[in-house]
Amino acid sequence: MKAVAIREHGGPEVLEWIEVEDPTPAAGEVVVDVVASALNRADVMQRRGLYPLRPGWSPYPGLEVSGRISALGEAVRGWQVGDEVCALLTGGGYAQKVAVPAGQLLTIPEGIGLVEAAALPEVTATVWSNLVMTAGLKAGETLLVHGGAGGVGTMAIQIAKALGARVVTTVGGLEKAAEARALGADTAIDYRTEDFTEHGPYDVILDVVGGDYLERNVRSLAADGRLVVIGLQKGMEGRLNLAEIVFKRASVYGTTLRTRSKEHKAEIVAEVRKNVWPMIENGAVKLVVDRTLPMADAAEGHRLMEAGGHLGKILLVNDDIA
Repeated sequence: MKAVAIREHGGPEVLEWIEVEDPTPAAGEVVVDVVASALNRADVMQRRGLYPLRPGWSPYPGLEVSGRISALGEAVRGWQVGDEVCALLTGGGYAQKVAVPAGQLLTIPEGIGLVEAAALPEVTATVWSNLVMTAGLKAGETLLVHGGAGGVGTMAIQIAKALGARVVTTVGGLEKAAEARALGADTAIDYRTEDFTEHGPYDVILDVVGGDYLERNVRSLAADGRLVVIGLQKGMEGRLNLAEIVFKRASVYGTTLRTRSKEHKAEIVAEVRKNVWPMIENGAVKLVVDRTLPMADAAEGHRLMEAGGHLGKILLVNDDIA
């Protein structure tokens, strides 16, 4: 098969579409013939050398795919060769085939095409696990979503609104602010000209930025507020005022989906299937796809993501399989 390999750590130009060995399914795994994958910020960090791989992880980027099952490992139940699926991965999605634990497979929601379904697993699992399973977001609470125009942000806005929360988001520019409001955000803040702390307090904050946002995030929390940091776009260090934490009875969580055990991922996937798939099928939550590119053009996808002008997800498609 072919896959996108990282020749060395660096810019998008280090991504190469090359011949590699086909995967074989271990016990409890299936092989999926990949129709499409989707870009995530973790892929960019991996390419730059900022996301060290653990033993057993695929060296190829890509945390979610859609496609068709082509092989079953031992002890796999409930799935058949030929089934159309989307899947949450630990890596390896930028390829023509990938092996994945059966517990991380999802059926395709009704009304969603097979290519577009590649945009779902990582963002839905990320949003649901962090907003609901970790932060306990409830109807009537106020959520602040940083990066409301990205893949995670566009999904978080919609899921939070479907849960009955009030949603505030930060975006870059008036056009993106209008797009965020169209997705359901009650307030969209242009971070280039406005200070999000002036629109608080917030019961829950979902932060994909990191760095010096930490101090302002904590300052903006309501009593018993919860900050969930899932991204480090502005760096790995920030100031933390412990008095703010103590007197607000606040909680600060740092989480990532990729390093969780396959058992925990299977639990999250089951929650997504039960709770988020109905939101998609009844139209409360919509896919936001910026564009599709050939899998071999992954470098162009990374350039577009780092430029920051996209809305929602960027997909990579295996045209010979789709």
